[in-house]
Amino acid sequence: MSNFNRFLILGTGPVSVQIAVLLKAYLKSEVGIAGRESVRSASFFSALNDNDRWVHAVVQNAKHDRLEGSCQLDQVFHGYAAVTGVWDIVVLAVTTDAYIEALQQIDDQVLRQAKCVVLISPTLGSNSLVRHYLRDLQPDIEVISNSTYLGDTRWMDEMPSNQVKTTGVKKKVYAGSSRSLSATLGRFRELYAQLGIALHVMESPIEAESRNISLYVHPPLFMNDFSLSVVFKEEEAKKYVYKLYPEGPITMQLIRDMRSYWKEISSMLDKMGLSAVNLLKFMTDDNYPVRPESLSRHDIDHFTSLSSIHQEYLLYVRYASLLIDPFSRPDEEGKYFDFSAVPIRQIYVNKEGEWDIPRMPQEDYYRVKMIQGMARMMGADTPTLDKFISTYEGKLLDHLPSSKGERLSDAFKIRSFKEDWRRIGEQIREQVDLEDTTCLRKETFD
Repeated sequence: MSNFNRFLILGTGPVSVQIAVLLKAYLKSEVGIAGRESVRSASFFSALNDNDRWVHAVVQNAKHDRLEGSCQLDQVFHGYAAVTGVWDIVVLAVTTDAYIEALQQIDDQVLRQAKCVVLISPTLGSNSLVRHYLRDLQPDIEVISNSTYLGDTRWMDEMPSNQVKTTGVKKKVYAGSSRSLSATLGRFRELYAQLGIALHVMESPIEAESRNISLYVHPPLFMNDFSLSVVFKEEEAKKYVYKLYPEGPITMQLIRDMRSYWKEISSMLDKMGLSAVNLLKFMTDDNYPVRPESLSRHDIDHFTSLSSIHQEYLLYVRYASLLIDPFSRPDEEGKYFDFSAVPIRQIYVNKEGEWDIPRMPQEDYYRVKMIQGMARMMGADTPTLDKFISTYEGKLLDHLPSSKGERLSDAFKIRSFKEDWRRIGEQIREQVDLEDTTCLRKETFD
C-alpha cells in the first residue's frame, strides 16, 4: 500500500525509537523523527548524530523478540518547524496535551500532503481535537486512535540515547478510525499480528480511546490527598501506588470513587450513543488477571448488573489479589513477587532546571479536564471527576507559597484547556447525531 511508504514520527521519547524499528523491519518504510529542541532531547539528537542515525531496540523478555532490531532513520529533524518533504503518515508519539502544539509548528504544506495521522496513546476526545485542527488544512485526512501504546518501553540506560528496551508487551490493543472503512487500520492489524498483538478495530475512535485502563484508574489512584501529599513531598515515607492503606492510597473510599468515576464516564459515553466498558472485566481480561479463587468468572462477566456495594467489594478484592503477582513462583520462604510495589514518584528538578511534576498525575490532569469538558458538553454530571480536579488544583495552589524563588515548570499552572474543549465540542457537534441535540451545550466553550 503506497500510503505506508513514508512515516514521520513526532516525539523524541523511547516509544518513537521502538516504533521506528518496527516500521522499518515489518513495513520496509522510510522513517523520519522530529522533536522539539530541549535540554532533554539534546542527548537524543546527539546520540543519533554520533551513530549516523542508527537506533536500536532490545526486549527484556525473550518471548517478545519480534520487537527487537536496529535501523537507520532516513531523516532527523531538530525542531518541528524544520520538517520538510512528503510524509504519508504522521505518528503523534508526544503526550496528549502536546498534540496541537506539535502540529502547529509543522509546515502547513507538510500536513496538507499527509494522508493519515496516528495517535499512539490519546485520551478521550483526542481524535476529534486533531481532526478539528486539521480540517481546514486537510479535510479528507484520516485520523486513527489507538487505545494505548503497545507495551512499556524505556531508555536503555535511563538517559535519552539511540537505544531503548521494551520491558512489556500488551496482548491486545484497540483502535478506531475517523473513516468507517479503513484499509490503513487493516494494514496495522496485520503488523500487530506479526508482533503477537491482537488489534481490535472499534466502530469509532472515541470507543478506542475509552479502552485505556489508565483513564479509569489513574485519576482515583493519584488525585487524592494521600497520593498528592507524597507527590509534593509533604510525606517523606515511601508509599506505593497499588498498595492498600497505609502503604498506599487504596481504601474503600478510593474504590468508591473509582466506581463512581467509571459510572460517570459510562453515562457520558451512553449519551453519545457509544458502548461503555465492563470495568472489572476490562481490568482482569485485558490487563492483569487474577486467580479464579479470588474473582469468579460469573462476577466478572456480570459486574455491570450488580449493586454498587457489590461492585465496590469486587474492585477492592481485585486490588487486594494483586498485592503480589498471583501467577509468580514463590521463593523458598513462600513469598510471591511484590507486584504492587510501584513507588509514587515525587516532584523533581527536570533537565531544564525547573521543578516538575511526574507524568502521573501531570498527564492525568489533562485527561480528566478533557473528560470534564466533554461531559459538560453532553449535559452529564461528574461530581467525582470534579472532586479529583478540585483536589489536584488545590494542591497546586497550596504548593506555590512554599516554592517562592524556585523555578517551576508549566505543570504547576492551573489550566482550563478551554481551547481544546472548544475544538472537541465543535467537531463532535458535526459528527455525533444525538436524539437531543440540546445536550451539546455551546456555552461550555464560550
